[in-house]
Amino acid sequence: MIRSTLVSLLAASGFCAASAPAPAPTPLISAAGEKAAIPRWDLQSTAHVDKDLAKLSQAGAADTSSWHHVEASRCTLMGCLLETGTYKDSELWFSDNLARFDGSIFAVPWVYRSEFALPPKRQHVLLETNGISSKADLYVNGQQVVGADVQAGAYAGHTYDITHLAAPANALLVRVYPTQYLYDFGVGFVDWNPYAPDNGTGVWRDITLRQTGPVALGPLSIMVDAPLPIGERPVTVTVRARATNLENASVKLAATASIADPVGAAVGAQNQSVTLAPGESRYVEFKHIIRRPQVWWPKAWGAQPLYTARVELAVAGAVSDKAASAFGIRTVTSAVNAHNDTLFTVNGHPFQVLGGGYSADMFLRWDGRRFARIAQYMLDMGQNTIRLEGKMEQPELYAIADRLGLMVLAGWECCDKWEAWSYNHDLSVDPPPIWDDRDYAIANASMAHEAAVLQTHPSLLGFLVGSDSWPDDRATDLYVDALRAAGWQLPIIASAAKRGFPARLGPSGMKMDGPYDWVPPSYWFDTNGGSGADRYGAAFGFGSELGAGVGTPELGSLEQFLNATDLEDLWTRPDKGLYHMSKKSMFYTRRIYNAGLYARWGPPASLDDYLMKAQLTDYEATRAEYEAYAALWSAAPRPATGLVYWMLNNAWPSLHWNQFDYYLRPAGSYFGTKTGARLEHVAYDHATHAVWLINHALDRRGARTVQADVVDARGKTLLARQTMTASTRPNASRKIGTVRGLDGFRDVVFLRLTLSRGRRVLSRNVYWLAPGVDVLDWNNSTWYHTPVAQYVDYTPLSRLLGPASVTVTVGAVAAAQEGVAERAVTLENRSGVPAFFVSLNLVDAAGVDVLPVLWSDNYVTLWPKETLTLTVGQWDDRARAVEMKGFNVKAATVKF
Repeated sequence: MIRSTLVSLLAASGFCAASAPAPAPTPLISAAGEKAAIPRWDLQSTAHVDKDLAKLSQAGAADTSSWHHVEASRCTLMGCLLETGTYKDSELWFSDNLARFDGSIFAVPWVYRSEFALPPKRQHVLLETNGISSKADLYVNGQQVVGADVQAGAYAGHTYDITHLAAPANALLVRVYPTQYLYDFGVGFVDWNPYAPDNGTGVWRDITLRQTGPVALGPLSIMVDAPLPIGERPVTVTVRARATNLENASVKLAATASIADPVGAAVGAQNQSVTLAPGESRYVEFKHIIRRPQVWWPKAWGAQPLYTARVELAVAGAVSDKAASAFGIRTVTSAVNAHNDTLFTVNGHPFQVLGGGYSADMFLRWDGRRFARIAQYMLDMGQNTIRLEGKMEQPELYAIADRLGLMVLAGWECCDKWEAWSYNHDLSVDPPPIWDDRDYAIANASMAHEAAVLQTHPSLLGFLVGSDSWPDDRATDLYVDALRAAGWQLPIIASAAKRGFPARLGPSGMKMDGPYDWVPPSYWFDTNGGSGADRYGAAFGFGSELGAGVGTPELGSLEQFLNATDLEDLWTRPDKGLYHMSKKSMFYTRRIYNAGLYARWGPPASLDDYLMKAQLTDYEATRAEYEAYAALWSAAPRPATGLVYWMLNNAWPSLHWNQFDYYLRPAGSYFGTKTGARLEHVAYDHATHAVWLINHALDRRGARTVQADVVDARGKTLLARQTMTASTRPNASRKIGTVRGLDGFRDVVFLRLTLSRGRRVLSRNVYWLAPGVDVLDWNNSTWYHTPVAQYVDYTPLSRLLGPASVTVTVGAVAAAQEGVAERAVTLENRSGVPAFFVSLNLVDAAGVDVLPVLWSDNYVTLWPKETLTLTVGQWDDRARAVEMKGFNVKAATVKF
């Protein structure tokens, strides 16, 4: 009260105290061993800024009030403009709006600018680039640090010593140049989706600052020597990093390395003294013995314990630099078998890759929480590997994969500058823009940087140095040498195809023969007697990218990106080119897909009818692919060693090539995959009526019972409780019998296979079967499709299958596990006919889909009078109701 009165009197008398000085900005880094990303940017086109970039890069010298102000550390130009609200992706992606975007604003360079503070008394300051697409000039405090002739390539990270430029107040300016995919090393999407208007140009990964003492420490490499059987004997862990003397005089340093186990307990520590000459750089290396190793496994095979290695350098008793990295104890190998097919092993066990091809966001926006959900979706579907074709995203991706137990098959992308070889005539320009010396230098820097990012992560399965084409000998040498220099212990594979290979690496052992568009379920089991001859993508060998082109979103998602005319076209114009397909390719239409849908299920009567038939088509397509590869994994003359489904997800809202849509809504393709890739499973071969017992686990064995039941569309029992007993073996599949009586039926029937261990049901699998089988015209196959000479006919179902009455009961929330709260949802078919293809959807109070979501099963078929309990898991509490619909089940909503 006294102070307030005094201030008022002073003001009335004309005395005003000077305003308090603004607090000094907090230094971005302040001690040796610290590292921080440039946290925010001011962004503008060079068409609207001072041409004197040196002046513009001086602290306090630029008026950026009219610029775009981005509260993000990393974003492409479009990503930044979306972050600031200049554009909205929901508007850009609606209908064909993106096609009308004026991309000419990105025809000139743009500048990123940021000011930051450093402590008045500094040591050495290093500026690190980790990903700028595709080339840039960098300025600090009025001086150019590097030009686009060196800072080029989206993955080419570099470290620049800016100690001589650093001051208490600093400015960094980055001028990025327009990316041209055929001529620059960018991050492109080929025919997956339309290109972003900016072609992904910009600072898409963090630019970081590091402070060090006299000696700087490079990235850690961690090499694990684990004898087999893994975990039974001690392992040797070698921790290595490069120490660089930044001074003009010799420096003696003390290096310390330590390892902590997964709960943080010390495993061991070592010290050594090193003297470095002026400017000298050399490795410091430490070998540790872990006598009782905890082994890291893929999710389906075990736990994911992570150790931590730390290295610290000290000069004259003071910390000069330090680094730490998590790692896991595991081994990975690959070899090409007698059939020229690649087979991986993990921890000494043959590992069948059941994977999906990943896409980054169209604008390269990274959301770690979203990716974690995607990874959890993959594991929920039964997948074990994610393929990254040139979409290596952010370092956080690999940390998430390590934690969850998802293997990662990384590698470079196809069809642009990355594969511009004289012998590659598949680019959209011919002759291709062949690499010159500068290109090889960019590729070398790119591989060295990515090798350092990836090397310590136990989730890595290998690296593909080519995709559709293989690198020439010079590129192969620099790729392999860069990986080896980083301590790489994993497979290095020439490409994802069998079109050629460099002598140093040998054959890739991976096929890339399609399909990429719709094929019927019978396609996958037809291996031509097991040889695979002329059977393209069927279940033999290793398919690096293949699928039936499916992935139709449900209505709740479609309405977010299609207008009324688009929705009408989707079901009434089966051959029309659709913008949300792949416009610049043969995948612009749904012609092949719709030909199968119309022939097998009949012309749709409405949009809802079309979507029901699309989900049926998608479900059986993905289920058959995963079942065939799983069944023929170990019991076939030519084993099916792995598959990467094309694709896992989309860069934007798409009408095909996904196992869940852009909004993370799982539908037919998701649950077909989940059924077909179950850990223990029973599957049916349409062509031979064979029943296959499948076991992907390492710790499950013993007696199993399979029961087969068949009913017709009217609910009449045609086969009851045909029982097959067999013993299951770990990581193996086997044929255990055939289903009786399936040759004589005249109409569509339903087959239910149930796999049990004692009284516990391990897998429940329902097929709808028409007389005959889809007949494929193998002789007229293309790289993306095999025609169908004769389709099966499911159209009688609409006439024969009467309405089913199904009730839904929703239980209370059970205890949350791993952040996912579960409810039981019980379906009861009170009818005398099958309730066919019943799907459930979780919605909020407004009827909006609650996503992401985990269903134990979905799109299920219930026998007459059958009760089936499912579970649904969610990450939040927005859900208020369950929506139900089915082929012959009236749509209903049950609130809770």
